[in-house]
Amino acid sequence: MLALILRRILQPLRNTPLHPQWLLARPDGPALLDLKSLVGRVVDVGCADRWVARVLDPACDYIGVDYPATGGALYHAKPDIFATASSLPFANESFDAAVMLEVMEHLRDPARALQDLVRVLRPGGTLVLSMPFLYPIHDAPFDFQRLTRYGLERDLRDIGLDLHRLERMGGALQTAGLLTCLALAGGLVDAIKTPSTRLLWAPLIIAIIPMINLIAALAQRLLPEWPGMCQGYWLVARKPCAQSASR
Repeated sequence: MLALILRRILQPLRNTPLHPQWLLARPDGPALLDLKSLVGRVVDVGCADRWVARVLDPACDYIGVDYPATGGALYHAKPDIFATASSLPFANESFDAAVMLEVMEHLRDPARALQDLVRVLRPGGTLVLSMPFLYPIHDAPFDFQRLTRYGLERDLRDIGLDLHRLERMGGALQTAGLLTCLALAGGLVDAIKTPSTRLLWAPLIIAIIPMINLIAALAQRLLPEWPGMCQGYWLVARKPCAQSASR
């Protein structure tokens, strides 16, 4: 309950350095173009507030899917259908595209969920997927795994999808700044839950979070980049035209 209250209080500051998640990488540029280029019938697994529908071409036939325990209870999602990602209630080869953003880490059986997405995709269909890599545990206890880019490539290859593009989200120094701010803010929230003398550090924490945000943002722009750290991955994959889920 406290986390939800704090989230509401901080929401107006989300796009300012005062917010501990200011450095969080969000889909923009090529990522949004990937979504805008989708056509036909599109299933959005883990749709939350259906923001993807607002990005898609209006001609798309959009179907939002979410899971009751997380989408309903935590995010007040408004899907067209509540269902599990590993057992989608759709016929084989019934969608031209599938979207699954920031969902894989919450799945008990991600390999099975990917297989079911392949099943409902038509040959030549497109999958747009994102997954965090360096990011704190969230939506506990429904947070089960992280994958490197190599793990994602392996899982796509194992289910027969062709990887079209895979990109890092958030640079190394941007990621380091984000994690530092979240560590400070998370510790402060826990100190509020169980009051102790550590709460005396609250004014300093509130003061240094914007400083860390600004320094990390500037460093990310000016200093050499290291590909070994990122917040997550964004990928586009396609189902081969010769492949049929009914085989």
